[in-house]
Amino acid sequence: MPASWSSIQATVIRLLPEMDLKSQLIRFANDHQLHAAAVISAVGSLSQVSLRFANRPEASLLRGKHEIVSLSGTLSLDGIHLHISVADSDGKVSGGHVMPGSIVYTTAEIVIAKFDTLSFTREPCTLSGFRELVVKSNT
Repeated sequence: MPASWSSIQATVIRLLPEMDLKSQLIRFANDHQLHAAAVISAVGSLSQVSLRFANRPEASLLRGKHEIVSLSGTLSLDGIHLHISVADSDGKVSGGHVMPGSIVYTTAEIVIAKFDTLSFTREPCTLSGFRELVVKSNT
């Protein structure tokens, strides 16, 4: 398994109440022309969470307030791939693939790292049947 190493630059963004988590991260990637980036930390809360659970084609909507326990994934102009874990008011944790409709409740503070010498693309994979991450070195 070859590895491509890159220096990174990091920034922190704050999403405001009523913003859609996924669409705002897509917008951020596009506005900042991100060729290779990753979410490295996130805290905050959601008023509703839209998740696609493992091996299911449709999204499930979790209503009510949830704390963001973790958020990770990759961002690029060629697409984003995000997974989230959230806890409800009883501490029950759910997680899956972030879908449109995950709405910020009070805040979402997200640390994003940009990789200077890499680019991420999503290309068809004959093994999985999905468009999967391909990492390319720009040096």
